[in-house]
Amino acid sequence: MNLAMVDGGFAEPVFGSQRAFRALMDAFARPGSVADLSGLVLPPAPMSPAAGAVLLALADGDTPVFFETDMPDAKAWVAFHTGATATTEAQAARFVHLGETGDCTGWSRFAVGTAEYPDRSATLLLPLEALRGGRRLILSGPGIETTTEIAPQGLGAGFLDVMAANRAGFPLGFDLVLVSGGEALALPRTTHIQEA
Repeated sequence: MNLAMVDGGFAEPVFGSQRAFRALMDAFARPGSVADLSGLVLPPAPMSPAAGAVLLALADGDTPVFFETDMPDAKAWVAFHTGATATTEAQAARFVHLGETGDCTGWSRFAVGTAEYPDRSATLLLPLEALRGGRRLILSGPGIETTTEIAPQGLGAGFLDVMAANRAGFPLGFDLVLVSGGEALALPRTTHIQEA
């Protein structure tokens, strides 16, 4: 058995999972806030600790995961710790680990739920260079009193258009989590994003 597959999970599975879950739910409740997930897990490269913590806290045997780029060690690691299977069918995935290519035009191929079950949608994890120091964006919508500002680095061309189209389909749509190192920033489908 490959040790990379077993090592690096939650040191205390129950408490680590609860901490990651709570931090992520707070991030979804307050879009634009940064959740600190550092020190919880250490997945095989190139997966970030934040993406690893999200998947270990939320994925299970009933939630197929789609990996946009080839990362066999990370796939095996997620499968070992959660029981989740990697799928090659984009529409079947409940979690998607995106590549760092910056191309967001293909995100429409992921599940957005149905009128009867809008919760049967995908949560996309987007690895970025950093969650600060990039192009300034203004967020508004549920969970934000007036507006809040974010400045992630490495968002692809067309990002704002893709996110506007996703928001327009509410209650359907995917939810997005930006991840960098041990940090995560949630952008639910209800969040309005515009240039500063």
